[in-house]
Amino acid sequence: MRRRTYASPVYGGSAQIVYGNQSWSTSVTGTTPDYLFVRDWFIDSGTVFTEQDVRSATKVCVIGQTIVENLFGSEDPVGKTIRIKAVPVVVIGVLKTIGANAMGRDEDDLVLVPVTTAQRRLFSSIGADSVSSIMVKAGSPELLDAAQEQVESLLRMRHRIRSGADDDFNVRNLAQMVENAKSATRILTLLLTAVASVSLLVGGIGIMNIMLVSVTERTREIGIRMALGAKTIDIRLQFLVEALMLSLVGGFLGILLGVGGAMVISTGFGWAVEVSTFSIVLAFGFSALVGVSFGYYPAWRASLLNPIEALRYE
Repeated sequence: MRRRTYASPVYGGSAQIVYGNQSWSTSVTGTTPDYLFVRDWFIDSGTVFTEQDVRSATKVCVIGQTIVENLFGSEDPVGKTIRIKAVPVVVIGVLKTIGANAMGRDEDDLVLVPVTTAQRRLFSSIGADSVSSIMVKAGSPELLDAAQEQVESLLRMRHRIRSGADDDFNVRNLAQMVENAKSATRILTLLLTAVASVSLLVGGIGIMNIMLVSVTERTREIGIRMALGAKTIDIRLQFLVEALMLSLVGGFLGILLGVGGAMVISTGFGWAVEVSTFSIVLAFGFSALVGVSFGYYPAWRASLLNPIEALRYE
């Protein structure tokens, strides 16, 4: 029968790894073969240690891509022997690249060994047969809450915690953490939307004021155009196009500043920054919308001017 819950203990710490004349300080994690399944991780080359390796505390390991790059370069590490805290360990597999996590930590800078090997051979002074954490994966998202309750109940029983007493452990549900992160992202999005809306409103009012001043200063010009046969729609379109061009120029300059700022951040801080074509088109679209929306009233006022009065305007 297929298991509905998978658990993998985690035990280890930081250690110096040596291969030839190269050395690298990294995190060494003692665990079981289920660790890769729980983490949705895969082997790039070689294989992973087995349950027999765990029972025998075999001195084998699986390493991440960062370890490969810093210790082996272009050399195939599978079958090679490295030293972890002066203990010779054979590399039997290489993990696929997973990149950095949400906190910016390099997930590929890692060595996996059987949990018993970590407990008895590498970190025996910390406490044999103990683990620092246990990673659990439910068979489906619907089983997460039930799995959490079962884990908490089992740990309370194993730790002999009396009813009503505080737990001496902490169980974290990643689904709850993801939901909290989504909630924080929604709040941040609403905040940024509010700031952007205020900016657009201020910019639109600025465009409307400029166009109203332009209409006032060009009243005589409008009267002359009307006297020469310009229709109401012609005057309205003239000022609408001017407002549109004004907003598009502002939008173009804003896009240039935004793309330039993104490139500076990417170069200066090494952050991965991507500017999509959709965001540029969206920015142009909003610029045009602001120009037409806030330029309509000045254009409408210009088109309603009386030609005779406009010609007399000084």
